[in-house]
Amino acid sequence: MNQQRKERKQEVTTDLDRTLGVPQIVFMVVAMAAPLTVFAGLIPLMLGSGNGIGTPIDFVIVGVVLVLFTVGYSAMAPEVRNAGAFYSYIQRGFGTGIGLGAATLALVTYSLLIVSVSAYLGAASRNVIETFSGVSVPWWCLAAAGLGAIGYLGYRNVEVSARVLGTLLVAEVGIVAVVDLAIVLRGGDHGLSAHPLTWDAFTSGATGTGIMFAVFGFVGFEATAVFRSEAKDPDRTIPKATYIAVVLIAVIYAFSSWAMINGLGVARAVEAAANDPEGLAPGLATRYLSRAAHDLMQVLLVTSFFACVLTAHNVVARYLFTLGRQGALPVSLGVVHPAHRSPHVASLLTSGVIGALLAATAIAGLEPVVEIYAWFGGAGTLGLIVLLALTSAAVVVHFRRAGTATVWTGTVAPVLALGALGTILVLVIGNFELLIGSRTGANVFLAVVVAAFVGGLGWAALLSRRRPEIDAALE
Repeated sequence: MNQQRKERKQEVTTDLDRTLGVPQIVFMVVAMAAPLTVFAGLIPLMLGSGNGIGTPIDFVIVGVVLVLFTVGYSAMAPEVRNAGAFYSYIQRGFGTGIGLGAATLALVTYSLLIVSVSAYLGAASRNVIETFSGVSVPWWCLAAAGLGAIGYLGYRNVEVSARVLGTLLVAEVGIVAVVDLAIVLRGGDHGLSAHPLTWDAFTSGATGTGIMFAVFGFVGFEATAVFRSEAKDPDRTIPKATYIAVVLIAVIYAFSSWAMINGLGVARAVEAAANDPEGLAPGLATRYLSRAAHDLMQVLLVTSFFACVLTAHNVVARYLFTLGRQGALPVSLGVVHPAHRSPHVASLLTSGVIGALLAATAIAGLEPVVEIYAWFGGAGTLGLIVLLALTSAAVVVHFRRAGTATVWTGTVAPVLALGALGTILVLVIGNFELLIGSRTGANVFLAVVVAAFVGGLGWAALLSRRRPEIDAALE
C-alpha cells in the first residue's frame, strides 16, 4: 500500500483535463474500432480474401484472446502511472530499451492504420458525392479535407472529440443493428444457417488472413489506457472501459458478419464479396430495407471512417505527448494548450506526418481500398499483434518480479494470451504474402515493422548514452 502511494505521488502531472468517464472512453474506443467501417469495409474483405464464411468465428476467437489479454492489462493499470499504454507496460516489464522500441513500433503501427483508414474515408466520401450529385472528386482531395477537420478537433479539448464520437457512434451502430435485424427477420437469403459458426467454416480459406483482419477490427481498445491522464478515476475507469469495449466489439462483429453471410446466402457470400467488396453492405441495405437505407449507410460510412481516424489521431498525439513529457522526444511535444488543455503540438505533428504519408500514396497512384486500406491496414495490424504479444510477456515478467497480482491475473491469463497471440502472429506472417499480393511487397511491409522496433532500440541506446537522466524519467 505504501509503495502504491509513493508511485501515485511520482506520477507525472500532465495538466490535461480529467473529464472522461467510462462511457466517454468506451465511445472513443468503439468509435476507433468503427462498427460500420468493419461491417461495410472489413468483413467483405475477410469474406473475399480471408477464410470466407468462417469470418464470425474469427471475431469470437480474437475476442476471447483479447479478454484474456485484458485480464493482465487491467491488473497493470494501477501500477503504470503514465498514458503511454502498450509501451509503458512493456517498459515496466522489460526496461527502457525494449520500451522505447515498443513506443516506436506503436507510433509507426498507428500511423500505418491512420493512412489506411484515411484512404477509405476518401473513397467512401467520393462514393457519397457521386451518388447524390454525379460529380467525381478525387479520393485524396476528400481524404485531405477529412484530415483537416480531424486535425482541428484533435487540437481542441478531448471532450469535444468525445461528444462528436459519441454522436457518430450511436448513428453507425444503429444502422448496422437495423440491417442485421432486417436480415434476421426476413430469414436471410435462403433461411438462417448456423454453418458459418462451425469449425469447418473457420478452417476454410486463408485462416491467418481472416484472423489478422479480425484483429484489425479491434484496433483501438488500447486507447483506454492512452486516455489515462484524462480519465476521472483511471484505476477504476481504465479496466472497466477495456473489458466493456472488447466484449462489445466482439459481439457486434461476430453477429453482424453472421447476419451478412446469411443475407447474401451462405453458398454465394464469398463470391459476392470478392466481386464487389465496396458495394456489399449498401446492397444489403437496399435489398432488406430500402434505397433510402442504402444512401444513409453510405453517408454514415463516411462518418464512421472519420470517427475511426479521429480516435487514432488522438491516440498518436498522446503517445507523442507522453514521450515529450518524459524527455524522450522534444519537450515541446509535451506542452499543453493554455485554453483547450490539449496536447496541441503533438496533435499538429500527427496531422503533418499523416498528411505527408497520405500524399505519398496518392502520388504513387495506389488504389485507396484494395491497396492502401488492405496493405497498410495489414501491416499496421501485424505491428499491433507484436505489441499485444510483448505486452502480455511484460505483464508476466512484471508480476513475477513484483508479486502484486494473483496467479490468474499475473500469470495464467497473460500466458494463455501470449500463447494465442504468438500463434496468431505465426499465422499472419505465414499468410502475409497472400494479403499483399507479392513476396516483394510483403517483405517491404515486414521490414517496416521490424525497422520500427529496431530503430526504437537504437533510439533508447542513444538516449541512455547521451542523456542518462532520461532512463529515470521514463520509469
